[in-house]
Amino acid sequence: MEKCGPYIAMVLVQLAYGGSNILIKIALERGLNQFVFVVYRHIIAMFLLGPLAYMLERKQRPVLSFSVMVKIFVLASLGTTIHLNVYYAGLVYTSPTVASALSNVIPSLTFLMAFLLGMEKVKITSARGSAKVLGTIICIGGSLIFTFWKGDYQLKSFMHRPLINVYTAKNPVATESWIKGSALILISYIAWSGWLILQAKVFEDYPARLSLNTLICFFASLQSSFLALFFGRNPSLWKLEWDVQLLTIIYCGVIISALVYYLQTWCISKKGPVFAAMFSPLLLVIVGIFSAVAFAERLHLGSLMGTFLIIVGLYCVLWGKRADSNVSQSQSQAQQEDDGKDFGHNSNILEISTTNESYACQK
Repeated sequence: MEKCGPYIAMVLVQLAYGGSNILIKIALERGLNQFVFVVYRHIIAMFLLGPLAYMLERKQRPVLSFSVMVKIFVLASLGTTIHLNVYYAGLVYTSPTVASALSNVIPSLTFLMAFLLGMEKVKITSARGSAKVLGTIICIGGSLIFTFWKGDYQLKSFMHRPLINVYTAKNPVATESWIKGSALILISYIAWSGWLILQAKVFEDYPARLSLNTLICFFASLQSSFLALFFGRNPSLWKLEWDVQLLTIIYCGVIISALVYYLQTWCISKKGPVFAAMFSPLLLVIVGIFSAVAFAERLHLGSLMGTFLIIVGLYCVLWGKRADSNVSQSQSQAQQEDDGKDFGHNSNILEISTTNESYACQK
C-alpha cells in the first residue's frame, strides 16, 4: 500500500479536479464572481485544516521563521491567487475540455523548471535524456498549436443538444474567445508548475503538511480578498443562496482546497513535483467524456492535433523519467551489494581478531 498510495492518491486528485472543472464552468456562467469564489473556498478549507493541523502537528511542527513565511506567501500567490484567478478568467471564454487538454503541458513545464533549478538531471547524450528534452519541446509545441490554431473541421457531437447549456449569447464560443481563453489557461498552468516546484522546496524547510496547507489557504483568502476590493465590490456578489454556486464553493473548499491540496503535498513529499504533474492526462479523459455528453461539445482539428502532440511529448518525458528511476535503483542496489560485501569482509577480520585476542588471553 505504501508503494501504491501515491498513485491512488493522484488518480483521486484528477477525478476531483474533473468534477470541479464542470461545476466551476456552470457556476461562473450563472454569475459567481471568481474572486469571491476563491475567498470563500479557501476560508472553508482553512477552518477544516486548521484544527487538524493544531491537534496532529503540535509536536512535529517546526518554528515558523520569517523567511519560511515569505516562501509560503509566494507559494500561495502562485498556486492559488495567480493560478486560480487567471484560470477562471480563461474558463469563461472556453470550455472545461480545453482547460483539461492544456493541463497535459504541466508535466513538461514542471520538468523544464526543475531542470533549470537543478532539481532534475539531464544527460543529453543518453536515450532517456534525449527523450525528456524532445518530449518537453513536443509538448510545448502541441500546446501552442492547441491554443492558436483551431482548424475548420469539427467532429460530430455525441448529443444533438446539450443537457446543460452554459454558452449564452453574451459569451459565444468564437475564435477570439478560444484563443484568449486558451492563452489565459496556459499562463495559469505556468504558475501552477512553479507552485509544484516551490512546494517541494518549501516542504524541506517546513515539513508539516497540514500546517503548510492551512497557511496557504490563509494567505490565498487574504490575497483574493484584496483583489475582490477592486473587482468584486458589489455586496450582492458575496450573497450566497442554495444553488449551484453554493454547491461549487462547498465542493471546492472541502474537496479541492482541503483534501486535494493535502494529497498533492503528500505525493510531492514522497515522489517529487514531476510525479505529481504526470497524472494530468487523466483529467482530459474525465472532463472530455462528460463535456461531450452534458455540453454536446465538438472538438476541432487543431485541438485534436495539439492534444495528440501534447500527450506524445508527455509520455516521452515520462519514459525518460522512468528510465532514470530504473538506472538509479540499479545503482542503489549495486551500492548496497558492495557495502554488504565490505561489511562481510570487515566482519571476518573482526572475528579473526577477536579469536586471536581470546586465544592470547587463554595462554
